[in-house]
Amino acid sequence: QVRLVESGGGLVQPGGSLRLSCAASGSISDIYAMAWYRQPLGKQRELVARIASTGSTVYAESVKGRFTISRDNAKNTVYLQMNSLKPEDTAVYYCNAIRPPLIHYWGQGTQVTVSS
Repeated sequence: QVRLVESGGGLVQPGGSLRLSCAASGSISDIYAMAWYRQPLGKQRELVARIASTGSTVYAESVKGRFTISRDNAKNTVYLQMNSLKPEDTAVYYCNAIRPPLIHYWGQGTQVTVSS
């Protein structure tokens, strides 16, 4: 199994920046993709960004050019750098990891609130 622990959420003003971190532990050697999802209050969870073991990345159209997903393999950590934050980015952000064949693991979530 995989344990994922998110950190870095908080309250920021529109236009501000925030960096989320997700530390992975457990059976992590065969993880082939990690991702960030978010769930605004009262809405469905949606993919924000994903990074595969190949290094390829995928972003939601709403965050392209503003968010960057990256990883530090030595620290078993994935990051989400969020710039030019908008009120509509407000959500609980969840770290996600995928192991073969298609097993998903989730962190506990970290709240990001963008408000003036």
